[in-house]
Amino acid sequence: MYTRFKLILDSELAAARENGTYKEERVLESAQGREITVRVPPSQNASARQSKKLLNFCANNYLGLSGTQLLEKASEEAVKKWGFGLASVRFICGTQTVHKDLEKAVAELVGTEDAVLYSSCFMANVGLFQTFFGAEDAIISDELNHASIIDAVRLSKAERLVYKHIDMGDLETKLKETKNKRLKIIATDGVYSMDGDIAPLKEICDLADKYEALVFVDDAHATGVMGEHGGGTPEACGVAGRVDFVTGTFGKALGGAGGAFTATRKEAADYLRNRSRAYLFSNSLDTAVTGTSLFVIDYLKSHPEYRERLWANTKLFRELMKKNGFAVSDAQHPITPIMLGDEKKAVEMAKALFDEGIYVIGFAFPVVPKGKARIRVQISAAHTESDIKKAVEKFTSVGKKFGVI
Repeated sequence: MYTRFKLILDSELAAARENGTYKEERVLESAQGREITVRVPPSQNASARQSKKLLNFCANNYLGLSGTQLLEKASEEAVKKWGFGLASVRFICGTQTVHKDLEKAVAELVGTEDAVLYSSCFMANVGLFQTFFGAEDAIISDELNHASIIDAVRLSKAERLVYKHIDMGDLETKLKETKNKRLKIIATDGVYSMDGDIAPLKEICDLADKYEALVFVDDAHATGVMGEHGGGTPEACGVAGRVDFVTGTFGKALGGAGGAFTATRKEAADYLRNRSRAYLFSNSLDTAVTGTSLFVIDYLKSHPEYRERLWANTKLFRELMKKNGFAVSDAQHPITPIMLGDEKKAVEMAKALFDEGIYVIGFAFPVVPKGKARIRVQISAAHTESDIKKAVEKFTSVGKKFGVI
């Protein structure tokens, strides 16, 4: 049977390589950071184990904390105090003081009553929608929501409706269609991961109030980044306390190692701890991530310079790219997509930038819709002004060769 299965897989993979949608994993031979050492992939005719130093412009390392000695020390201290792991789920013997302290710190950061820890934001999303919403309910989701939201919604038994991207008129139409449902919830990203645009949360919350709907926000790309204190898009949009569920991760701005949370009201958090299968049947978040994430949240309270540097770098990159002829959106986030359309062009242009010492990735279907391939640039607080200018210079020279500008 596997022979037949293999033929199908080989055919599908060959087609993906041909049309530019095949995803080749690059292997890092260094810690994460503004400059990394990457093994040159076979597709670029590399000899065995050949590696290259590159400026990294494609990590979710927004505050530049990942790979730093500061976090290495915090991690070592957490493991020394709490041990390596717990070999248990939370409700048996897998909850330590540090887990409860982190949940309290997350709730304070995001502006909710409580928070529940998960192994990843994908699991947090799955754990939420499966637990709360059934056949009598409706979930109304933005068409460009992250794959984890889409899959989580599909795994629930609720009616699923999709509204046009950040189109409040279409959202209101969908809300009217679900007026007879027991529960209805609006599901949106806070920051859309492929475009860097921000959900209009005030308008969404106003519609939710008007039609008695709940509001869910996946804030993975905003926690620690957006808002005066890093509380995410609800803080940035002035609706902290009006959003019913906020999921987020420690695996991006807050250190990058992994782990996630659902921040919500006390009763909802208590219900998740008792009924969420993704929580109940998963090991406790490991002590290194838990302790280090708690340290990061506390550390950033007295170090706003990380966010300040991130926004200065973002502003500089966007201004220089526009000046050099690139079409750059006005989105106010370190995610800066360079739209190319053609899948193969996106992949090949990223390879050319690799050769020039700039590490970026071309994104194509199914990560983004067909015909909307792009190179997604992500700015970090760790970047220097020189790094930004070098990236723009290389983008400009390579862009001209590919007829982009």
